[in-house]
Amino acid sequence: MFGTYFELGFDHILDLQGYDHILFVIALCAVYSISQWRQILILVTAFTIGHCLTLVLSGLQIVNISADLIEFLIPLTILITAIFNIVKGAPSEKKIRWNYLLALAFGLIHGLGFSNYFKALVGKEENIVQMLLPFNLGVELGQLVIVAATLLAGLLFMNLLQTKQRDWNLIISGAAAGIAITLMIG
Repeated sequence: MFGTYFELGFDHILDLQGYDHILFVIALCAVYSISQWRQILILVTAFTIGHCLTLVLSGLQIVNISADLIEFLIPLTILITAIFNIVKGAPSEKKIRWNYLLALAFGLIHGLGFSNYFKALVGKEENIVQMLLPFNLGVELGQLVIVAATLLAGLLFMNLLQTKQRDWNLIISGAAAGIAITLMIG
């Protein structure tokens, strides 16, 4: 059972049909360099903790929010993250703390996006924790794959084109903002 739910979480985060979650993780990482992998790991884990909390609350039928509202709020989190990246740039110690808080808060919203999928998986199971742990570990590993790909792409971009982290951030965050706006109005 562990392996099944782990794989479902991993596949769910990497599903290209749910690219808004992938885009959020990419935008989240745009301001970081590969040397900041520890901060990124904490950042992605904060995001996972946020969406894990809402999965629990939703799975236990404590929280139930309109899917239409969530489908608007998810691209809004991407847009806010992208704007924050563009305006604030490379994170200092103080900015990193803000990034962690934003990732946690936005994880709550993204968790609501996962909640309908997760509720369909668990059905009327009594113990959702048995399913939630492997599912979230799968999601976390999937996010780390996205982070690794993003950092590698950034490293290649900066080294091959002799550009700076700031330029990479502006390109990725600008693209993320544009896609987020399209999702919000479409």
